Amino acid sequence: MDIKLTKHDKRNIEGMQDVYSIMQRVLLRENKIDQEKEHLWIIGMNQGGYILYIELIALGSYRSVDVEPMNVFRVAVMKNASRVILVHNHPGGSLTPSPADKDITDRLIQVGRILNIELVDHLIITPEHYVSFRAINLMDELEQSLKYVPTYQVIEKIRKEEKKIAKEKLAIEKDKTKTAQDKAKVEKERREKLEQTMIQVLLDKGVSIESIAKIMEIPEKKVRKRIEQM
Repeated sequence: MDIKLTKHDKRNIEGMQDVYSIMQRVLLRENKIDQEKEHLWIIGMNQGGYILYIELIALGSYRSVDVEPMNVFRVAVMKNASRVILVHNHPGGSLTPSPADKDITDRLIQVGRILNIELVDHLIITPEHYVSFRAINLMDELEQSLKYVPTYQVIEKIRKEEKKIAKEKLAIEKDKTKTAQDKAKVEKERREKLEQTMIQVLLDKGVSIESIAKIMEIPEKKVRKRIEQM
């Protein structure tokens, strides 16, 4: 459902306070019964931050709302939006992002990358307050997530990280201020962290231990050991 802006609403977004001011009024003018349900809106903008549309994507229950990623981006594609902001309310008043809120944001970031549409931020709002995922650094964290990245891209990331480790190893070896023991310790810690991160991501994607060992070119026994250490 397309949300109409009033003559008092700004069309150019300069910050999340502008977004909240608009969406606060939208929330307050919703049907009183529907105010007790979670709404999810998408704001589409051009590259300069001019609002092209505001769309109500989903209306859920008092504590959750189901979202299909393609429904979020369908209008964005039709109206040539290059940037979008996700907004949803918490009728209970809490501004703490739930695991489901983080998960859908993670998914939408990846879908947006495929479509070349940037998910700028995700706001949780109430009639009195709001929280911005970007402001609390949650967007930065989710943008680094590999959970919904296609497996082949994860493998590419592994290979790039391995090359990076090799370069850093060479730089450390040339560093005359570090002892051989220091150098070995730094390399070991970095490689272990890389292995554990990648194993966790691949497990989350449903990849078997046998396949993980083949992808990472390490023994299955080592994969199982890393899993035990998680």
